[in-house]
Amino acid sequence: MVEQQPRVVIAGASGFVGRHLRQAFVDDGYEVVTVGRTGDAVWGNTLRIRALVDGAAVVVNMAGKSVGCRYGRRNRAEILRSRVDTTLELAEAIRTAEHPPPLWLNASTATIYRHADDRPQDEATGELGEGFSVSVARAWEAAFFGADLPRTRRVALRMAIVFGDGSALVPLLRLAQAGLGGPQLDGPWFPTPGRLRAGTYHHDRHTHGRQRFSWVHVDDVVGVVRFVRDHEEVTGPVNVSSPEPSDNRTVMATIRESVGRRFGLPTWRWMLELGAFAIRTESELVLKSRWVVPTRLLEAGYAFRHPDLRGALAGIIAERREHRG
Repeated sequence: MVEQQPRVVIAGASGFVGRHLRQAFVDDGYEVVTVGRTGDAVWGNTLRIRALVDGAAVVVNMAGKSVGCRYGRRNRAEILRSRVDTTLELAEAIRTAEHPPPLWLNASTATIYRHADDRPQDEATGELGEGFSVSVARAWEAAFFGADLPRTRRVALRMAIVFGDGSALVPLLRLAQAGLGGPQLDGPWFPTPGRLRAGTYHHDRHTHGRQRFSWVHVDDVVGVVRFVRDHEEVTGPVNVSSPEPSDNRTVMATIRESVGRRFGLPTWRWMLELGAFAIRTESELVLKSRWVVPTRLLEAGYAFRHPDLRGALAGIIAERREHRG
């Protein structure tokens, strides 16, 4: 008798992390089906989504609009909607499935914690922050954990900044290659009533480029998903971040070293604000101090493949060169 191929449902499979997860599950012998704006099911067709999750071994949700944009009213609404509504739709499909999946992993973000330059934040003792980005993360996890799904184990992946070939690392590499690979320095900037009301204004924290920088290699994101799949005791929020977080100055110096640039001009707050406006993104993405540690994963026995920043960057840059060979 031929054993039935297990099925995984991946939402957001077209994104950077989603593409890696899709290939990993194919390599592991799974039938991979996708949910998105295109794919085996599209958002809004809950009956079709329910048919896919019914009997699936795993559901993984990586859907959500990129935060690499300006936080105007429309983008804020779409950042929130694309996370909460998709999570709620998956929850309804799983709730009404005859054979609900035993495991559902949902993306979340390490940005849920406060600006931290005094101590690391973990799942047990970390303090949640405030502002727009944190409110999105809170609503996202509330949608995920709020449904009554007694037969489905749920794990929220609070991911740090993911590094890999094609990730958020690419613009930092380009800055270093252009001679602008110094630290990003906080400082005063003009608040507006609208940004204060929306919670998108970043207050000067006087970090002098020492804002903490939590990161994770995409190989470890894949590794954590496999680990959680195989360890039924892991449930709830999990920090997906290297056990060796760095800081902005060190990250930029290591990137310069990796691309062969001995010097990089620092970027002051006023330059960051003007540059962020020009490329339609937000300065918070580099100025907030994210100091996150993966206590639950380490206690459960997960061994990171890329705990060291220098080694991780060297490998990614070598991979980029090979691909462009």
